Amino acid sequence: MPALPLTQWHKGWITCARHSPSPFFNERPKREVSLLVIHNISLPAGQFGLPYIEALFQGCLDCHAHPSFADLQGFEVSAHFLIRRDGELVQFVSCEDRAWHAGVSNFNGRDGCNDFAVGIELEGTDDLPFTNMQYRALKELTLALMAEYPDITQDRIVGHSDIAPGRKTDPGPEFDWSRYFRELSQEFSE
Repeated sequence: MPALPLTQWHKGWITCARHSPSPFFNERPKREVSLLVIHNISLPAGQFGLPYIEALFQGCLDCHAHPSFADLQGFEVSAHFLIRRDGELVQFVSCEDRAWHAGVSNFNGRDGCNDFAVGIELEGTDDLPFTNMQYRALKELTLALMAEYPDITQDRIVGHSDIAPGRKTDPGPEFDWSRYFRELSQEFSE
């Protein structure tokens, strides 16, 4: 697998990301990292480039800032990573720790995916295409994760909808899985 420029890890933190630590994590029951879960998020829905996602993950979202935030009062959620529309990579939780992104979930008969998964949020919605910069950043981050955590293989990369069917729909029908896996495969063949 080709090495990515400037990709280094320190205690589960990737050095090429902007770090924005979240209080919403805890220790993994085992140090296993073997699943990658892709999500999408926007706050308010369909609006991008605003500070609200980070505020939510840091526990300081002003729930009066927008009417749609009322249901988020006291909500404790995080992901390991966020990829913004412009490709900026933000990390909230060390990959060595359990972020709170998957909720009630099951992968291949195993419940509690947060125990063994890394969660990546793409700034977006189910019904809008993601940007080229996001796909590029997602590919690079995925390759870095696969190099650092070899139990993450292409067949262990899923959407939130795959591990919580009927409850979650993200990353949604606009996420181009074929493109994503094709670009990953091209890196492996070089």
